[in-house]
Amino acid sequence: MDKKNLNISEDEKVVMSFLDENGEKVDFEAVAKVYLKEIEYLLLAPMDEESEDVYVFRVDEVDGKEELNLVEDDKEFLDVKKEYKKLLY
Repeated sequence: MDKKNLNISEDEKVVMSFLDENGEKVDFEAVAKVYLKEIEYLLLAPMDEESEDVYVFRVDEVDGKEELNLVEDDKEFLDVKKEYKKLLY
């Protein structure tokens, strides 16, 4: 995992917890932070699964507070994925 853009060390995990649609707590590990056109995105991977899924969240400011919103638009998702791949190479 590339953690250099999160400004954390390789040994440190950044964990975020969310409630799913059933009200169950789900932990995610931050994989990377990506910027596109001055918009911040977080790539998060579920910690309780052995899957290699990574979810892309856009960081929006709402009423002066940061809010994470799942990216569901295919074009936006692919643009973030492309930018993330640039960080890896």
